[in-house]
Amino acid sequence: MDIGSNSIRLLVAEVEPGGNYRVLDEEREMARLGSGLAHTGRIDRRLMTAAIEILARMKAIADGFGAKVRAVATSAVRDAVNGRNFRETVRRKLGLRLDVISGREEGLLAFRSAARHFDFDSRRVAVADIGGGSLEVVLATGTAVEEVHTFPLGTVYLTEQFLKSDPLRPRHAKALRKEIDTTLGKHLASRNGRPDLLIGSGGTFTALAQIARAHRGEAVGSLQGYTLSADEVTSLAALLRKLPLAARSCLAGLNPRRADIVVAGAAVVARLVKKLGVRRVAINERGLRDGILLSMIDGGPLRVRPGGKSELGARLRWARDWARKYRSNIEHCEQVARLADKIFLALQSGYDLPLPSREVLHAAALLHDVGYLLSHERHNQHAYHLILHSALPGFTAREVELIANVARYQCGPAPKKSHPNFAQLVTEDRRQVRKLSAILRLADALDRTRSRRAADVSLKLTRERALLCVEAGSPPEVELEECRRRRRHFEKAFDLPLEVRWKPPRAKTPGALRRGSSWLSGAAAARPSLAHRARGRGAPSRVGAR
Repeated sequence: MDIGSNSIRLLVAEVEPGGNYRVLDEEREMARLGSGLAHTGRIDRRLMTAAIEILARMKAIADGFGAKVRAVATSAVRDAVNGRNFRETVRRKLGLRLDVISGREEGLLAFRSAARHFDFDSRRVAVADIGGGSLEVVLATGTAVEEVHTFPLGTVYLTEQFLKSDPLRPRHAKALRKEIDTTLGKHLASRNGRPDLLIGSGGTFTALAQIARAHRGEAVGSLQGYTLSADEVTSLAALLRKLPLAARSCLAGLNPRRADIVVAGAAVVARLVKKLGVRRVAINERGLRDGILLSMIDGGPLRVRPGGKSELGARLRWARDWARKYRSNIEHCEQVARLADKIFLALQSGYDLPLPSREVLHAAALLHDVGYLLSHERHNQHAYHLILHSALPGFTAREVELIANVARYQCGPAPKKSHPNFAQLVTEDRRQVRKLSAILRLADALDRTRSRRAADVSLKLTRERALLCVEAGSPPEVELEECRRRRRHFEKAFDLPLEVRWKPPRAKTPGALRRGSSWLSGAAAARPSLAHRARGRGAPSRVGAR
C-alpha cells in the first residue's frame, strides 16, 4: 500500500522464482491527503476519515489473498503535524502499521524500480518521482547512485500555492516557474556531466505520456518505457498551461480527475528537463510501489539457523553484486571480507559485538573499494556516499548507514564527532563503527598486495595483549608491515595492544578442509577467559550477542 499526498494505491503480487512477481490485483483511490496541508500544516479531518475507509477496503482485499502487507506513507503523513495521530488511528482501527519513509528512501525505492527495468549500463542517468507533496531526484552513473534529492515540488502543493487563475495567467505562470527553478537550483547540479536519460515515475509522467500518445493516434497499451523528447515535454507543459480546467478535463488521453493538478506537474517536469539538460524522458509505470515490492521480495527478515548462525547469504549476495557493478576487485574484496569475519568472531562475545554487526562488517568489506569508481583520491569518502545512496536490498536504512560509515573509515583519520556523518549516529552505533572499522582496516591491510597471500588468520586474546597470527607460505612482509601501521586504531577501539606475527600454514586433514571451506563455519568462538578480561578492563559487563 502506497499512501501518498494525492492517491492511495494497493498492489497485490505473487512472488515467482528468480525474484520476479506476478500482479494479482491493483486498486487506486484519490484521497488528496495533501490538500490544504501547505496552509494549515494538518491533514483535514474529513480527508483523514475518507482515507481510513479506503485503507479498510484495500486491507480487506489484501487479506483475501492472504498477503503479507507493507503500508508506506510519504510526504503528506510525513509533514503533517497530525501525521502521527493519523497513523495511530489506522493502527487502532485497522491493525495496520504505516511506515513513514523519508524523501531519500522514497527516491531510492523509485531508483530500485528503474534499475530493475531499464538497462543503465555505464550511462549517466537521472530518476525522478513526482507525487502530490514532493519531488525526488536521483542522479547516478550506471547503478552507482551519486546524489539523492527531495524537493517540496509536489503537484498538490504547487497547485494550491500558485494556480490562482484559470487558465493560468502569465504572472502566475512566471511565479510558478520561478519557484521551481529556485528550489531546483539550490541543490540540483549535475557535477559529473549531463545525464543521458531521465526516467520518470508518478502520475504526472504517465499523464504526459498518455496525452502524447493520444495526440499521435497510437494504440492504447502499457506506457512502460514510453519515451518523450525534451521538446515534447516543453510543448505539452505550454499547452496545458494555456487551457482552462474545463478544456483540460476533456483533453484526449488525460484522466479528468488529474486535470486540476497536471499543470503544476507538467511545469515541474519541463523545468527539471531543462535544468538537467536531458534530451529524452522515459516512463517507468511501476515506480515507488514496484520498489516497495522488490524490497519486500529481496529483503526479507533475517532468518536464524539452529545454533545461532545467521543465514547471511541472500543479502550479502546483493552486496557482492553491487561491488561488481561498481567495478571493484571482487577477489580482493572477498578476501578482506573473509579475514574480517575471522577477526570479528574472535572478538564478538568479549566486546559486545551483536550478531547483525557481522553482516554490516561483511557488507562493508565487500563494498569498501567502490569509491575507486569515482576517484582514487578520497576513495573512502566516495565509498561512504555511494553506499549511503545505494538501494541495498535486504538491509535497513540504519544498516546501510552503518555499512557506509564502516567503509568510510577503512583508512585515513579515525572516526571523530567533528565528522557530520559520524556525529549524527546514536551512541551505540558510533561505538560499533569504531570497532568494525578498526577490524576492516586490519583485514584490508592483510591483503595490501592484493595477492591473497594470507591463507588464514587467528586472533589470540589475553588480558595483556591481542596476538594476530597470519598464516602464509612465506612471510608476507608488506602485509605484516601494513598491519603494524594500522594497528593503532584497533588498539584504541578495543583497549588492547596488538602484536602481529607470521605463522607458517599447518597441514590440514581432508575433513578439516571440508569444515573450513565456508567463511560461515570459520573462526572459533572467543576464549572463555575473555569475558573476565573484558570486565576487568572496563569493557561492558554484558557479553555476547544482544
